[in-house]
Formats: sequence, C-alpha cells, structure tokens
Amino acid sequence: MDGSQARDNWAAMHAGFRWAVPAHFNMAQACNRRWSEAPDAGTRVAVIAHGAPEGRRVLTHADLRRQADALSHALAALGVRRGERVAIVLPQRFETAVAYMAVLQMGAVAMPLSILFGPEALEYRLRNSDSVVAICDASAAAALAEVRPQCPALRCVVGVDGAPGTDADWEALLAPHRDPFALVDTRADEGAVLIYTSGTTGPPKGALIPHQALIGNLPGFICSQNWFGFPPTAGEGAVPTAGTARSAGLQNTSVFWSPADWAWTGGLMDALLPALYFGRPIVAFNGRFSPELAFTLMQAHGVTHSFLFPTALKAMMKAFPEPRRQFRLRLQGLMSAGEAVGDAVFHWCREQLGVTVNEMFGQTEINYVVGNCAMNGDTEGGVGWPARPGSMGRPYPGHRVAVIDEEGRECPPGVPGDVAVNRYDVHGQPDPIFFLGYWRNEGATAGKYTGDWCRTGDLALRDEAGYLWYQGRADDVFKAAGYRIGPSEIENCLVKHPAVANAAVVPKPDRERGALVKAYVVLAPDAAARRSAAPAGFEADLVAQLQAHVKGRLAPYEYPKEIEFIEQLPMTTTGKVQRRILRLQEEERARGRA
Repeated sequence: MDGSQARDNWAAMHAGFRWAVPAHFNMAQACNRRWSEAPDAGTRVAVIAHGAPEGRRVLTHADLRRQADALSHALAALGVRRGERVAIVLPQRFETAVAYMAVLQMGAVAMPLSILFGPEALEYRLRNSDSVVAICDASAAAALAEVRPQCPALRCVVGVDGAPGTDADWEALLAPHRDPFALVDTRADEGAVLIYTSGTTGPPKGALIPHQALIGNLPGFICSQNWFGFPPTAGEGAVPTAGTARSAGLQNTSVFWSPADWAWTGGLMDALLPALYFGRPIVAFNGRFSPELAFTLMQAHGVTHSFLFPTALKAMMKAFPEPRRQFRLRLQGLMSAGEAVGDAVFHWCREQLGVTVNEMFGQTEINYVVGNCAMNGDTEGGVGWPARPGSMGRPYPGHRVAVIDEEGRECPPGVPGDVAVNRYDVHGQPDPIFFLGYWRNEGATAGKYTGDWCRTGDLALRDEAGYLWYQGRADDVFKAAGYRIGPSEIENCLVKHPAVANAAVVPKPDRERGALVKAYVVLAPDAAARRSAAPAGFEADLVAQLQAHVKGRLAPYEYPKEIEFIEQLPMTTTGKVQRRILRLQEEERARGRA
C-alpha cells in the first residue's frame, strides 16, 4: 500500500491525544537515571561510537550515569549552581552525552555550541549567556582560549582528551568523585537548554528551552519515526510514554543515527535526547559526512531509524541509486527537515530505501510541530496519515497549528499566511513544546506572539485536508544545505573587514543545496579605488580574503560562497537594507540560468 492509498487517521489521533505533563520533570532523569536503575543498566547501550577502538565502542546507561554523577559533583565543586549556564562545545562523542546529563540533573542550563563556531561567534554567546564553565575537546580549545579574556563570567574551561590551553582535565576532574549525585527536582517549566538561533536584525538570540519541551517533542518524534519500534497500537491516538518505553524497551531493537550535530536543535532534541528517553542506542560519529560513510555506518550498526537532511539524501541518492545492491539496510523510519525533500528523493527513499521519508517542520523555539506519519503504508492500530510529496505535513497530535494573517486571524484554505502554534492544543490543554523566551530580550519574546499564537516567521498555505505547503520566509533567515543562516551575523562580520563599507547576505538558489550564501558588498572608498585601478586578479584575491575573514570568525558553512561587489545596497527610507530585492534578483537570475 503506498502513501496515497493509506488510511487517514490524523483526525482520530488528534481527538484521542491528551498531554500528561507532571509538575516536576527533569530531562536527565527521563533520559538516563531511570534506565540506570533498571536491572539491565550494565548492558543497555546508550551510545555507540562508530569507528572507536575496542573498549571504547559502547557507553551503557550504567556508564553514562556513573560519569554524569561524577561530572555533576565536579561542576558543583567548581561553584556551578542551579540555573547557571554551562557551555558544551563538543562533537558527537560519549563525553557530550555525559555532559548533557550532568548539567541537566543538577538543575543548571546546558548551552550547546557547535565546534564549527569561530572565536567571534563563541565570544558573543559566552558573554551574552554569562556561561560559567565551558567543556571542549581539541576541536574548539584554541578558539575558546582566544576569547577567554573577553568572557569574565567564564570561570573554568574543562578539556577532554587533554585539550590544550584548558584549566582542568576531564579525567582528573571526574576521578575523585564516586558517589551518586542527588537529582535536583526541577520544575517541568524550568529552563534546561539555551540554544542561540540566528536572526535578521541584531545579534543571535538565545532561546531558553524548558525540561518539559522534551515531552512536547515526543509526538512528532514518534510519528515521524514510524513509531520508533513500538507496536502501532495507539487506536486512540496516544504515543508511547515513559511507562511504555520501560515496559516495551526490552523488545524494542531500534538503533538511531543522524549526522545532525548534537549542538543543534535537530541533533539534540530530534535525535540524542529522544533516543535516550526511549532507552535505545544512538550512534555517535565525529567525522566528515559522505554517502558511503552513511550507508556503511547504517549497515555496521543495524540502524533502524534516522534523521537525514535533504542535502544528505540527495547526495546519497546520486552516489548510490540502488543502495540495497551493496548494503544490508534495516531502516524502518526516516525523518527529514531543513528544506523541501522534493519528489525525486521522496520516491527514491520509498523505492530504494524501503521507507517513506516523513518531512518535518519546526524551529528551536517551538520544535517538531508539523510533519508526516506515513508509517510506510502500515496503518494497523489506527495510526498514521498519508504523506504528500512537497508538503510540510500536518500538525502532530498535541499541537494546534494554523496559518494566520497579520492580525492573528486564521487564513482560509489556499491563502498564504504565517505558520503559528497556539499555546493550547485542540482540547484547551497547555502545549509543553514552547520555549520560555529569548535570553535577556523581552522585546523579541513579546514580538514572537500575537495573542496565544507563536509565529514561526515561515509562510505557508493550508489545503482543505489540513496539509501545509511552504511558501517562504517571512523574514530574511534562510536554509543553506540544511543550516539555518541569519544574514545579520555574517554581514556584521564582513563589515569589520577594512575593505568593506556595507554588506547584505541573501540566499542564491542552488539545485544541490537548496541555497548558497551570497554576499553583496559595498567597498570602502580606498578599497574601491584600488579595485578600479588594480590589475587582473585583484578582485578574485579580495573575494578570497573576505571569505577567509568570515570563515575564521564564524562557522564554515556561514561564509559567502559567492560575493558580488555593488556601488550601493537597496535601502528603505528609514535606512534598512532591502534584502528582499536582492533575494528576488537572485531568484530571477536562477530562472534565467534554468
């Protein structure tokens, strides 16, 4: 049975779903501590390290608890208190999972930072958050050492694997602590994670995520991952809970993997934490993605469920049109997000991977709210609904999502508007998915809402069946190769170069990545004069200098792949850059090339 013929259980699932959010809840308790107290804690695997040497390949829940308890004690000895921010600047590895559990169980706030961040990006986030401790390995040690003098609140930098220039060694720090750590009884609506998200005006904003947001993620995770190995017996629209996870965990053989960085919402809230919540192993890999690596890894570890960006799926499709001729795959569920998957990839996943890819939509502030639950045509038990290629999907159970106009009124079918999520579900219950607000930015938090509607800033239209169809961004943030790009931070970085007077960053349509980062640059007078009189090759050299300038200060994926020099930027009468004009110009050029 294909997706178009599958039974549609969407309305029944919404009608039967009810939130069950306790007053007190802690992510670490749900993701590790309860599993560590089970009889099989010593053999139940939490994390598998792909390519690791013998003796370092698996981290059990007992290991995870023991190391997390030691780190919590060590952080407490360093003076870390409830509510204080601890920066975690680590790739996918055992210590990353340990750090999250340790920080969360002591009531502190985990602040994920990508190892791809350059000094400037790190400094802003560390200073703005007043982070008191940072944990890193060699991949970020040099950048942290460079910005350390500008971060007065940062009392200690902990180095993993002997990372140079740090204050304390991970192993030495944990060694003296062998006693269990007493869980801090956090409120469900207490801050747990601070993730910075890019914006178009001003610097990045820190979204404070509560512990209960993990519960809010679960319906979408379960639906998009084809019930994640649990029997689809939710005739009344329920999703597996902590109780069913514990009781069914021994029979569940799911193994999860995603190349998504655990420092991002997609890697943390859509992969690492949900997998640990259900007591199933997640594969960690710290290295460059390639199609061959993806298939080899999935074969080696029997991966059953995954989150893969459309860019990754496109590369895998081109490299291996018929992957099951070369690899033994066990995929049962596949989610994709970040940009549109497209018809070709959608059909390749169904025909060659044996799964219907479930597209998903969300953002850091309100994650995992819309998507599909195709269940590969299997609708036994009254769950799932057909996937429509090209559609964002429908609201997941527990979330009331609508397309609204500027006044907050719901748009009729076929009329574009802003995708928004209501604070209350269809039954009038509070939705736990919401962020608590932007860190030290009450104005931006208030501007996110129209009454009880939280606006995403993404435009879509809704059809008669309730499916959403993406129309574009309401602001200037865009996705490039799955990464969320905020023009402001890149523009600010470019302007700091002595040759640049002003800059505007827009997406340039690209068949492979969805979009490339392109910068329009107005040169400073002396640089403009040198360009006019310079010999051939000057402009190419200047472009390379500006690209290296951004690469060295922000993340590598943020540097402009293309730079165009212009005399002046299109501006409004109030002095704001009209990026929309430049974006439309790039779209028109793309149509001309096509």
